[in-house]
This record gives sequence, C-alpha cells and structure tokens, in this order.
Amino acid sequence: MKKWLALSVLALVFTFISILFWYSEWRYSLPTPVPASYHIVNTGAHVDLPGAAFSFPSDKPLFLHFFNPDCPCSKFNVPHFKSLVNAYADKINFAVVVMTNDKNYTTAMIQKKYGISIPVLMDTALAAACGVYSTPQAVVLDNEHRLYYRGNYNKSRYCTDAKSNYAQMAIDSLLAFQAHPVFNRQALTAYGCSLPTCKINNK
Repeated sequence: MKKWLALSVLALVFTFISILFWYSEWRYSLPTPVPASYHIVNTGAHVDLPGAAFSFPSDKPLFLHFFNPDCPCSKFNVPHFKSLVNAYADKINFAVVVMTNDKNYTTAMIQKKYGISIPVLMDTALAAACGVYSTPQAVVLDNEHRLYYRGNYNKSRYCTDAKSNYAQMAIDSLLAFQAHPVFNRQALTAYGCSLPTCKINNK
C-alpha cells in the first residue's frame, strides 16, 4: 500500500512538472504582440543614431543587442551573444541597448554582471529608431547605418540550433558584401518580452 501511494505521488509530481514545462515552452513560443503605435522600419532604411553615444569606427558595421536584464528570454541567449562578440569583434562594432524602466541599472553593472566589455547604452529610444518592440532582438546596420537585419538570434530560445543562427547568418552575409538575406518568419517575427518592461506576451 505504501509503495503504491509513493508511486502515485511521484507520478502526480512528474505530471505537474511536465505541465509546467509544457506551459513555459508554449508561452515562450508565442510571438510578441505588435504595439498599436508600432512604426515599422524597413530593411535598407537609414537609422538615425545619437552621435554622442556612438563613437565607433565608421568603417565597420554595427550590431545592436536589444536586451532587458529582467527578461528571461534575454537571459537565455547571453552565451550566444557573447560568442558572436568574441568571433566578430574585429570586424563588427557591438553594443548592448538596455531596455528597462529600472533606473538602478548602470553601464558598469551590466558589463560586470554579464562579463562584457563592449559599450552599453541606456537610450531606449533606439528601439523605435530600429523598429524593435521586444527583447532580445538583434539589429545589424551597415557602415552607413542602414538597416541590414532586424530579428531573432535563433529559433531556439537557448540558441542551440546551429542551422537557425539568424543573426550570425546576417553578419556573415553583410561581411561577404551580399544583398539583404531572405529569412523565414521565425527569423523576422519578434518573440520574447514586450517593451519596455518584462512582460511575456502581455501575460
């Protein structure tokens, strides 16, 4: 009797954990709702950037990582983003754009916490300038600040699917002087946390 009861409890616990995992996966797989006030920025459009905030060499493209330190989705792809920085820092200018209303975050805090030495910007207006409405999102601009790519890093939230490394594919395409690459909906449909606060699919 005791053995049967213990097995029943274990089965219930396992079922509960499975349901929670499924719900989490389902919730993170939903596209981020497009804000009513959203203004699309088309590929090829020139993006106006604040000059004081961007003292980068003008002969390199620019990669903007839109990041919310309170967004689980942003945290999932930190290792992948850092791998891109390590691999392309000599060819691409990288910067993190912090998207949060929390005034306690500072540039030094973000750099220390996530082990990065690249510029960290707190100008949330950059999201609208680039047509971004969720985190995490990757934006690649050519050396004339024209939008080359805006979208997801990977179809896997942990960026473990090498065949769908969309942001990396965009970098490689730009560095090879190719025309704007054609990506599927999984690359270009925003997923993750709505801006500016951490809200998963408005739930």
